[in-house]
Amino acid sequence: MRGTVMRGSWNIFTVRPDGTGRGQVECRLKGKVLKGVERYYNPLAPGDRVVFEPDPKDPERGVILDMEPRRNALTRLNQKALGVRRSASAQVIAANVDRILCVTAPSSPPFRPRFLDRLLIQGEIAGIPQLIVCNKRDIQPEDPDVEERLSDFRRIGYPVISVSARTGAGMDELRRALENRFSVLVGQSGVGKSSLVKYLLPDQDVRIGAVNAKYDRGAHTTTLASALEVETQGAGRTFIIDTPGIRRFVPDGAAPADLIGYMREFAPLAGKCAYGVSCSHKTEAGCKIMEAVAAGAIHPDRYESFLRIREELDRLRPAGGGRHKSFPHSASKRTETD
Repeated sequence: MRGTVMRGSWNIFTVRPDGTGRGQVECRLKGKVLKGVERYYNPLAPGDRVVFEPDPKDPERGVILDMEPRRNALTRLNQKALGVRRSASAQVIAANVDRILCVTAPSSPPFRPRFLDRLLIQGEIAGIPQLIVCNKRDIQPEDPDVEERLSDFRRIGYPVISVSARTGAGMDELRRALENRFSVLVGQSGVGKSSLVKYLLPDQDVRIGAVNAKYDRGAHTTTLASALEVETQGAGRTFIIDTPGIRRFVPDGAAPADLIGYMREFAPLAGKCAYGVSCSHKTEAGCKIMEAVAAGAIHPDRYESFLRIREELDRLRPAGGGRHKSFPHSASKRTETD
């Protein structure tokens, strides 16, 4: 039988069989080594398609025999794993998804656009469309630059919607954006991912935590990524994957030298500096990236993100450690995500 992984960890996974009316099956890997997962320290994630064999004595249990090839995967580098096994240093957050919902908030916890930069870069690496969802818009932002940064994300081609899980504002638009898709919600702790899920699925038992007043950050109320079905007006099936809050996100799958190709407004300038691909984009005369920053074509915060992420990748994975796939925006700036 075939089905979709809905949740799980280590070697026990909940699988939804293809078809309707079959419920879910608790499956074990039981010593099975799956092909194609060698570089990941977790073998399966929500959204993975698997082949499994039900237990003839208990149809609610089974054994996973194989994994179908992934259409895509949202991953991140895991620094703890890097210290143990560099060959299995990436974590799979979700697989075979149609859209990444990059969830943020204007305050409580503070708005962090550089975290969004990292998520957006990972979406470009994976080739998955992204949607920025700014939750808690009923709260007055403490940072006066929130609207300016969201406007800049729109300028470079990322769709942004503002919602409030507390008041319901913008939630119909969010529901339409989810319709007939398999989407994954990703964001820092406290931005309200679980609140969004609770609004969309009021009958689900979803834990919602408060932001820590002392440190102004959220607690991990969601501890395991889970795929859930959402009712929408369309005839197709709509699923969302709720994920635990992430405090640190390091992009996976790109060498430091290739990072420029995964930032939309940077990519058309790749290799055009006076020093070509050898340019550090820090001090050289004739650097097209620095010229674009000075001209306002690249936001200073995005430029700072680029430098910090590249230095971090240099430290964690030397040049040549990425997958070196072709850049999605080197020819022209893309303005649509679908």
